[in-house]
Amino acid sequence: MRIATRESLREHLRLAMSVELSTVPPYLYALYSMEHQASDAAALLRSIVAEEMLHLALATNLLLATGGEPDLLSADLRPTYPGLLAHRTPPLMLNLAPATDDQIRTTFMGIEQPDPPGHSPDPDAYDSLGEFYAAIEEAIEAFGPGLFAHPQADRQLSDPRFYGPVRFNVEASGDLMLIDGVDSARAAIEVIVHQGEGLTDARWADPGHQELTHYAKLAQIADGITPIGAIRPVRVNPRAVEFPASVRPVADLFNAVYGSLFILLDALYRPTPAKGHLVNQLYGLMRRVLGPIGLHLTTLPLGDGFVASPTFEAYPLGPDPAETLAALAGAVAAQHPVLAEALEPLLERRLLPEARLPG
Repeated sequence: MRIATRESLREHLRLAMSVELSTVPPYLYALYSMEHQASDAAALLRSIVAEEMLHLALATNLLLATGGEPDLLSADLRPTYPGLLAHRTPPLMLNLAPATDDQIRTTFMGIEQPDPPGHSPDPDAYDSLGEFYAAIEEAIEAFGPGLFAHPQADRQLSDPRFYGPVRFNVEASGDLMLIDGVDSARAAIEVIVHQGEGLTDARWADPGHQELTHYAKLAQIADGITPIGAIRPVRVNPRAVEFPASVRPVADLFNAVYGSLFILLDALYRPTPAKGHLVNQLYGLMRRVLGPIGLHLTTLPLGDGFVASPTFEAYPLGPDPAETLAALAGAVAAQHPVLAEALEPLLERRLLPEARLPG
């Protein structure tokens, strides 16, 4: 089956955005479960998350360039867990689970599984993300240059200064780019596929063989070459409502901050001269606020042998998200002073733009 219409192509690019978004929480959850955050294994997972965010940006640029409209505030785009990786055959269930050998081998390596040689692209029942993106590339080439008559360049996140590789990633493996034609669309898809699974059984994401593909990074962890180390006893697919009353406000705050990331992402893909400022806000929210809250959760005992953890659930932000975050942060700061520095930007209402709201 082929992508036959331009609108079908745009729907598949929206699906690509959803797929990229759905992989980030399981990777982050596994990362937060690791006792040694400065280890090579933690850095490898962190490097994969960074590139999944790059892939989301490139998929969104592709949608904009082909005349589509991304809606990062749509509930349909928000992943829930457990949940199936969309259209994957055979089905692959995504769970929020600790960084066990099974989670690495079965789920994460399943996401990044290289495409066997000789497979025909299928956009609706793919057995690898490479096959899915090959079907998108095939459709783009079939529609030709006319598909990019209005690439919405002012809305794309394309300035390479807005993305920098973290440890275990290198600049040569791929970057942000403006998509305005068939060639640049093909180049963007090549970055996504090469960084994730590589070409067939290739281990490298870059021409100079300095960066491993996601699949090869995960294999290195699974094979014990880069050991995971101690794992914190977090539950599988936790729910904030299941946590004790003393812990739940921290989980709620994490979820509210996670939800606010979508407000920032939505603002980034609208015409604005402040993209650099919004990028700084996004990075600040993820690194300075979300990460410390997520890690702090894993230090809070639940009383049954497990510790708390992020739940990546929707939280109602109301008509004034900055005020909601400040109120939640104030309550948490009073009970968890160790988070005072991380919560300061929320208390001062410094990390959210004036932007449209869901609904």
